[in-house]
Amino acid sequence: MRLLKVTARSGLAVAFAMALAHPALAQGSAADEIAKYREALQEGNPAELTVARGEDLWKQKAGPRNASFETCDIGMGPGVVKGAYAHLPKYFADAGRVMDLETRLLWCMEKIQGISEADALKQPFGDGQKRSPFEALVAYVADESRGAKMDVPLDSSQMRESYALGEQIFHFRGGTHDFACSTCHGSDGKRIRLQDLPNLSTPAGAQKAYTTWPAYRVSQGEVRSMQWRLNDCFRQQRFPELKFGSEASIALTTYLAHNANGAPVNAPALKR
Repeated sequence: MRLLKVTARSGLAVAFAMALAHPALAQGSAADEIAKYREALQEGNPAELTVARGEDLWKQKAGPRNASFETCDIGMGPGVVKGAYAHLPKYFADAGRVMDLETRLLWCMEKIQGISEADALKQPFGDGQKRSPFEALVAYVADESRGAKMDVPLDSSQMRESYALGEQIFHFRGGTHDFACSTCHGSDGKRIRLQDLPNLSTPAGAQKAYTTWPAYRVSQGEVRSMQWRLNDCFRQQRFPELKFGSEASIALTTYLAHNANGAPVNAPALKR
C-alpha cells in the first residue's frame, strides 16, 4: 500500500512538472494525473477504518438509556441501514420536519439514547484529537448504500419547500466578498487552481459531486460529512457559521441530493 501511494504521488509530481514547463497543459495533463492519483488510492481508502468504527458505534449501547442505533429509523424502517442514504434527505412525520442523515442521527441520539442535543453537538466534526461520532456513523451508513441510485423525490409539500429554499440559498449572494454557492458551483468549466468545480445546479454536476460525500480528506486525515462540507463552504464565502442540522443546511442538502437523483452512491470517496 505504501508503494502504491508513493508511485501515485510520483506520477502526480511529474504531471505538475509538465504543467509548469508547458502552461497550456496545466488544465489537461495535471488534472488527469490528479484523477489517476485519486483512483490509485481508492482501493486502500482510509475511510474503511472510519466505516468500521461507525458500524461499531451503530451497534454500541450508549447514553443515559443504554441504547444502540439499532432501533433508529433513518428512512427505511427501524434499524434498516442498507440503501437508506440514497433516499435522504426526506420528510419524517415523527419529527415533523425534513431531515438529512446527520440530523436524523442527532434525533435518534436524543429520542433513543437520551443524549441531549447540547451534549451531542459539543463536537460535531472531528479535529484530529477527538473524532466525531457523526462522521463515523455517516461513513458507515453511506457505505451501506454504495451502488444504490440516488432517489430523493419531492413527494411532499415539505420536501418541495425544502428544495425551493435550498435553491434560493444556493444562489444567494452576500458576505464581505458577495459570494454565493453558485459563484463557484453554478456554471460549467470553473476551477480553483487545479481543482475542478462541478456545476451543482445541473444533474451531471450534482451526480458527480454529491454521490462522493461523505469523503476522506487526505489533507486532513479525516472523513468529512456533507454537513461539514457545507459548513466549510460557508466559511470560505465569509458567511456566518452554518449551524449543524439547521433548516438552511438541510435545504441545501435537499437541493443537491435531488439534483443528483439517478446516480449511484460512491461514498465514502477520497478527496484531496
